[in-house]
Amino acid sequence: MTQGPLTTEAGAPVADNQNSETAGVGGPVLVQDQLLLEKLAHFNRERIPERVVHARGAGAYGTFTLTRDVSQWTRAKFLSEVGKETETFLRFSTVAGNLGAADAVRDPRGWALKFYTEEGNYDLVGNNTPVFFIKDAIKFPDFIHTQKRDPYTGSQEADNVWDFWGLSPESTHQVTWLFGDRGIPASYRHMNGYGSHTFQWNNEAGEVFWVKYHFKTDQGIKNLTQDEANRLAGEDPDSHQRDLREAIERGDFPSWTVQVQIMPAADAANYRFNPFDLTKVWPHEDYPPVEIGRLELNRNPENVFAEVEQSIFSPAHFVPGIGPSPDKMLQGRLFAYGDAHRYRVGINADHLPVNRPHATEARTHARDGFLYDGRHKGAKNYEPNSFGGPYQTDRPLWVGSAVTGTTGDHAAPSHAEDDDFVQAGNLYRLMSEAEKGRLVENLAGSIAKVSRDDIAERAIENFRKADGDFGKRLEAAVQALRG
Repeated sequence: MTQGPLTTEAGAPVADNQNSETAGVGGPVLVQDQLLLEKLAHFNRERIPERVVHARGAGAYGTFTLTRDVSQWTRAKFLSEVGKETETFLRFSTVAGNLGAADAVRDPRGWALKFYTEEGNYDLVGNNTPVFFIKDAIKFPDFIHTQKRDPYTGSQEADNVWDFWGLSPESTHQVTWLFGDRGIPASYRHMNGYGSHTFQWNNEAGEVFWVKYHFKTDQGIKNLTQDEANRLAGEDPDSHQRDLREAIERGDFPSWTVQVQIMPAADAANYRFNPFDLTKVWPHEDYPPVEIGRLELNRNPENVFAEVEQSIFSPAHFVPGIGPSPDKMLQGRLFAYGDAHRYRVGINADHLPVNRPHATEARTHARDGFLYDGRHKGAKNYEPNSFGGPYQTDRPLWVGSAVTGTTGDHAAPSHAEDDDFVQAGNLYRLMSEAEKGRLVENLAGSIAKVSRDDIAERAIENFRKADGDFGKRLEAAVQALRG
């Protein structure tokens, strides 16, 4: 910051920043003390509304480097040349906790990655798990309400959590992830990231491919047990944020190997289960991951509020060659994220330094609104115009999909092996005996807190449908705790 006299927000020099102006020594404070009023008024407005979900987070800048030619699948320019580097900003977060919550808790971790590409910003907004609790965005507000504080007790309630999960069998796969060893990462550096949804890639020829993103940590997977997490959350609530910042400060830059699974568009209709179902993974034997790049974080934000809290991410921020899929959760998020940021940060949030494109200028006809800076000067604000204004390209970012049928509140299309329990059972059977024991212990400790037997029994039954041994061991563990 430039050295010199302290000033007011309007630039006038401040004579005394230690004492309020009063009516004589010891008298009442005067309303004409504009420095005092300015400071207090600004302080009252220093916080913006925290995110409804993913409020607690940390972030860093970095670089994505392409290591494989993927032009056969996508025409995205930042993915066009081996060795090409793209600036990024990555925000990690927990889901349920508020801004002041601890980092070391059992909760999915948000993975919000912004690529500052030459064709505009591309946001990939996922989690540290490849699946999620629900498959349709219409259930998202209900799900989050169960994870947040109860309107009567003011606390998160086991009844709400397990009542919803028990009545939503599609959550069984993600809940098995959450209560397993990876439910509490040791740090943000020691966990994987996933785009989670299915996305569209399209190449210069107009061919369409469905893809899933995987970011595999080069630091290795490290997790905390429940006891370790309980202790760390009390001793150092900022543990994950601190670990990330200090690692970058000492030059120990965290990195991830970037992979994609690629499905030809024609495979989707007859795949054995719905490939756009967010509660399921694509088995690697069906679509092996292809390594395409490396992500490295190498620069800390200079101001957490300006760059982490005011950063915005939207799954609707695509670039040419990349687009959405019919994933019903993704379709809902295309609206919800942008709308949340327009409310939370403001209509001009895209023009804050952390959010604005780096290599291109945002050329729109949108004007005015809160914190508008007059960047358009006197340029015309309509289209078409004959004054040299921005024009349409006539080439969509992604390839459209054929649709047929009658409008209505439809479930997703049925596939031969659609099932809410198979993949949860497969995940359980992949675990070692020690891992299974910790999973059952973690689940039982949570389910045992519910107030009604029917809620506990319904929750246990979902895990029994995933695997008989899983359900049997969990039932015994819950009964032991509930007496």
